[in-house]
Amino acid sequence: MSDKRNLRDHKRRLLAAKYELRRKLSKAFCQDPDLPYDMRDKHRSKLSKLPRNSSFARVRNRCISTGRPRGVLEFFRISRIVFRGLASRGALMGIKKSSW
Repeated sequence: MSDKRNLRDHKRRLLAAKYELRRKLSKAFCQDPDLPYDMRDKHRSKLSKLPRNSSFARVRNRCISTGRPRGVLEFFRISRIVFRGLASRGALMGIKKSSW
């Protein structure tokens, strides 16, 4: 199940990167109050015709090993639970369980 979720998220990331420039340009035109209304409306319709999954808001950080969406450490791209297990076993370079 986690592979399916991670694959879907990966596809969204690729699509968002592909359409990033077009989306930002259309958004900038839509929000510019100095432009005439018909031009802003034209760019608004262009923005709505882009694929929904091309928006970065739909991209979700997920753990690469379990697919868990919450508690993901961005640097390692793994969840806090997996991170703790790997750190306890000493599988992560430079990370060790602290004790005092």
